[in-house]
Amino acid sequence: MPEKYLYEYAVIRIVPKVEREEFINAGIILFCKRAKYLAVQYALHSEKILLFDKEADVEVFEQNLASFVKVCNGTHGGRIGAMDLADRFRWLTAVRSSCIQTSRPHPGFSNNLEETLNQLFEGLVS
Repeated sequence: MPEKYLYEYAVIRIVPKVEREEFINAGIILFCKRAKYLAVQYALHSEKILLFDKEADVEVFEQNLASFVKVCNGTHGGRIGAMDLADRFRWLTAVRSSCIQTSRPHPGFSNNLEETLNQLFEGLVS
């Protein structure tokens, strides 16, 4: 019987106009301490963002989402990249009032973390 892993995930949200509190799901961060797994998958839907704010700087959103990948991989310089996986996940999912936010973390169980990441992405983002 395959091993089941307890994981946590959060949805990455683009908030083009923070004051309106409207958002577009853009990605998933998935973390499993026991498997030493931290990964992100995202897709930037420029046309949706521009419907919310025709003056939105989509390139800045892309750069910020790319930094999520760097933090997950530990390739982001400085103190953040040097943190352990759990601390990096907590840093990525910390509450902020910026144009890129995350949902509260949600738990689950998985036999295959990569497959779970893909399923969450398909169900909540695509």
